[in-house]
Amino acid sequence: MSFFCKWVSFLLILHLLLLNSCLISSDGFSQIPKKFLDLAKRDDFFDWMVGIRRKIHEKPELGYEEVETSKLVRTELDKMGVSYKYPIAVTGVVGYIGTGQSPFVALRADMDALSMQEMVEWEHKSKIPGKMHACGHDAHTAMLLGGAKLLKEHEEELQGTVILVFQPAEEGGGGAKKIVEAGVLENVSAIFGLHVTNQLGLGQVSSREGPLLAGSGFFEAKISGKGGHAALPQHAIDPILAASNVIVSLQHLVSREADPLDSQVITVAKFEGGGAFNVIPDSVTIGGTFRAFSAKSFTQLKKRIEQVITRQASVHMCNATVDFLEENKPFFPPTVNDKGLHQFFKNVSGDLLGTENYFEMQPLMGSEDFSFYQESMPGHFSFVGMQNEAHSPMASPHSPYFEVNEETLPYGASLHASMATRFLLLDSKTSSPNQSYKKDEL
Repeated sequence: MSFFCKWVSFLLILHLLLLNSCLISSDGFSQIPKKFLDLAKRDDFFDWMVGIRRKIHEKPELGYEEVETSKLVRTELDKMGVSYKYPIAVTGVVGYIGTGQSPFVALRADMDALSMQEMVEWEHKSKIPGKMHACGHDAHTAMLLGGAKLLKEHEEELQGTVILVFQPAEEGGGGAKKIVEAGVLENVSAIFGLHVTNQLGLGQVSSREGPLLAGSGFFEAKISGKGGHAALPQHAIDPILAASNVIVSLQHLVSREADPLDSQVITVAKFEGGGAFNVIPDSVTIGGTFRAFSAKSFTQLKKRIEQVITRQASVHMCNATVDFLEENKPFFPPTVNDKGLHQFFKNVSGDLLGTENYFEMQPLMGSEDFSFYQESMPGHFSFVGMQNEAHSPMASPHSPYFEVNEETLPYGASLHASMATRFLLLDSKTSSPNQSYKKDEL
């Protein structure tokens, strides 16, 4: 090898060493995200995250049943040398990277899957009948592990402590509420969460300050009548007819009682009862969800749902009982992003992806139990795009045809690591009486 080639090789190796060892201190805040992204896009790093995501995808587990997923997370944290607490909130894992001292910032990923049969045929399709990762939580977990690996490789440069929250039971189980109640986030200054979306292109992000996602609750009602032969309805009391009128009347709560400028939703998504074409059943069960952006509207909806179901059933000579399922499916508050943290997110994502790849979004009626964290501390939730322009439109979450574009994993991992690193650097400055820096100007 010529002297020139040896010299070029030496410079390349030196560049990589500097990239890894001087990530934070050399070039200032603006270079942190891009350098993290470069590291996360390395072939070995990317393949590692893809492998984790596929292992989780093959063995989906429902809320508070994430035993194998949690075990995989702990195994990877052990390999990194990251300390953690387990179990938290039944199957949750909470890890720690940094000085062990304040300030503290938290990053969150959800681990649970959905009760749904996967319809996408591919090598790593769900191996558990009736269960699948149809909302991207497998990708979220892989991204946070990727972020943890990036942070651990630069732990000595962190100006505080990053808390990694691998949370169970986001899909209706309120796992975030149990994490908060466990007391492991009491000294946290801010928490960040993200979610993959097919509504944005690869390398794009979106969010907004203030109300982002609605508060939500669930209901189930049993409507009882008197069974009989379908040819002799006069000798029966038809609960199907009563339930049908209940469903129509529930829709009027939004269309006729709610302020059109106050977004609300009631959806009946469950109707069970009967089993024969010529038999009127004794009872039927209906169930669904209701959503609103304000506590007042939410409370009013809950009250009126019970009134409509019981009284409309009575009109048809049926009895009805209503269960709001609060014990197993707690009401989710609205997801409301902190103003200062939102500006911080825009700054970090702009340095990572370019300001042209940030998109301001409108509030959505979907819900997230990330809102439980935001009730206890400043928090910010955002969406990371994964739609490839060369690919046909991807299915939306909660579809049996939902897929994840794994090319998005480095973006999520580097975004996690960048937000945590920069937040600690800025937050640590507030301890100096000579600093004019304010948290709401992050």
